[in-house]
Amino acid sequence: MKEQLILKNLPFIKILPAWAQELSYKYCSKTANLYIVHGNIRDFLPHKMNEGEFLFVKIQEYISEVLFGNRDVIAFYDRSSGVSFCEKAMERDYLTAMRSRRPDTDDEDFLSNDPLKAFAYLEEYVLTQIPQKKRIVLIIDYAETVAPASDVSRLSDEDRYCFVTLNRWSHEPVFTRGDVSVILLTENMSDLNPRLASSPTTVKVEIPIPDEGVRAQFLRFLAAKENLLLDKGLTAEQVAALTSGLNLTNLNRLAAESWQEDKPISGDYLRQKKREIIESEAGGLLGFLDTDHDLSFVSGHEFVKRRLRSAARAIKQGRLDVLPMGYLISGPVGTGKSFMVSAFAGEIGVPMVVFRNFRSKWQGVTESNLEKVLTILKAMAPVAVMIDEADAFLGDRNQDGDSGVSNRVFSQIASFMGNTEYRGKIIWFLITCRPDLLPIDLKRQGRAEEHLALFYPETEAEKIALFETLVRKLDLSIRRFPVADLMRRFRHEFSGADLEAVLIRAKLRAVMEGRTFVTKEDMDETLVDFVPPAYPHEIELQNLVAVLECTSKEMVPKRLQNLDRTKLVRDIRELKALLGEGPFG
Repeated sequence: MKEQLILKNLPFIKILPAWAQELSYKYCSKTANLYIVHGNIRDFLPHKMNEGEFLFVKIQEYISEVLFGNRDVIAFYDRSSGVSFCEKAMERDYLTAMRSRRPDTDDEDFLSNDPLKAFAYLEEYVLTQIPQKKRIVLIIDYAETVAPASDVSRLSDEDRYCFVTLNRWSHEPVFTRGDVSVILLTENMSDLNPRLASSPTTVKVEIPIPDEGVRAQFLRFLAAKENLLLDKGLTAEQVAALTSGLNLTNLNRLAAESWQEDKPISGDYLRQKKREIIESEAGGLLGFLDTDHDLSFVSGHEFVKRRLRSAARAIKQGRLDVLPMGYLISGPVGTGKSFMVSAFAGEIGVPMVVFRNFRSKWQGVTESNLEKVLTILKAMAPVAVMIDEADAFLGDRNQDGDSGVSNRVFSQIASFMGNTEYRGKIIWFLITCRPDLLPIDLKRQGRAEEHLALFYPETEAEKIALFETLVRKLDLSIRRFPVADLMRRFRHEFSGADLEAVLIRAKLRAVMEGRTFVTKEDMDETLVDFVPPAYPHEIELQNLVAVLECTSKEMVPKRLQNLDRTKLVRDIRELKALLGEGPFG
């Protein structure tokens, strides 16, 4: 039966989206009974009716009518609605068959939302239909509620029954020979029992967030129904290009809110709504990085700025193939690492997002959160991703004490970062003052490939340039005076953060005296009083481990450029021992 279907439906299969083609080919191969469809499953799905004409439907309707419209029996189950069928006639046949076998059982039990009853009765019914050559599809929605991600020994009796039943159905020969397919629907694979999700007898198919072409089709569909209000000069195709990361449900919401508010969709309206929607979809796990600055606001670090400007030019020219997969930005505290990355975001004109804490104390939630975030990042491309304090945030492959969650999360991130399909589309920035604590798996080529380091200004010229840049950044009104004299009198080893703090204090002093400008006397008084935080051993350790990561001498301060590598490693070991840290590998 399935072999005949391959030839019969081949032209039809070719007009399906890639995920539906994959599901159809796997079904026609007659090698599996159990399919897991995951990803963007709560969205509208496009069904091409005629040339240039699309209908947008929900997934249950898409699977039952578009993919399996010629099945004899299509049954649905979820824990809320219980058992239902694609057509009333199918439900009548089911109830008639089960009444004849179990006359003392109520119809409510046959349609129960209790999986113990529902699965048992559905299986009994299916086995009676197989001899009649019935083609059957069972669609189980919210599958994570019947086979949750947990060790089998920790499952309740009910969940264990469901797990065993689904696992048995996945390799039941009678089901295969009888053309019975079971389709599990879940948003995140990590929410499902891992033994079921990773089973070799299970077919996994992911529905992606729609690409620009599908978004344009949907917007034209809304426009044809007169449900789309666009600003003058803005087309559906332009809106589609600007809405990467949004699915069709999001677009429908955006169009509906615009219509309701009587505000035509403009570029500014679109950016604001897109941001709100993505942050909401990510459940607070991603945040957009706002920046009003570009690299011209960064003082010093000329080598690093040249590298980043070259990358910005490559992005604008569409040469994503020459970009690194990611950057490791290291250097002691206060050198402006995060500001450098945010300034790069202002330079390239693509959105930059910041990872927020996706970890949870509840079992399985951390992995599910991460899967959701990575799916959004794929859809948002091109996008830059900043992870501050990366050594603490990302963890390690060998962490203990959390039932293996950290190991799984680390592997998930490392695998995603190393996927060359996203080169130039998802650019990673790992920021840390302790790159030695970042696992080598993330620092190697193919992940955070480009290692850049920032250091404190050393020369008088560098300090003056930093002063002038910070005055511009902070929009200070200042009475001009010889800054060089100030730097000679106060020979602090300033970080950018230290000098910014001094300028803010001087501005406060001026405001308290009723002035709108900062004078030399304000700076003198502030510097006399200012005592920079003193962590000499920690700062020196951060300097040395940053030097060790540098891939170019030009980035390294002159006093450290000719340092023998063996001595460098020895000094790092001694500093770690002094600070009570473990050995340096």
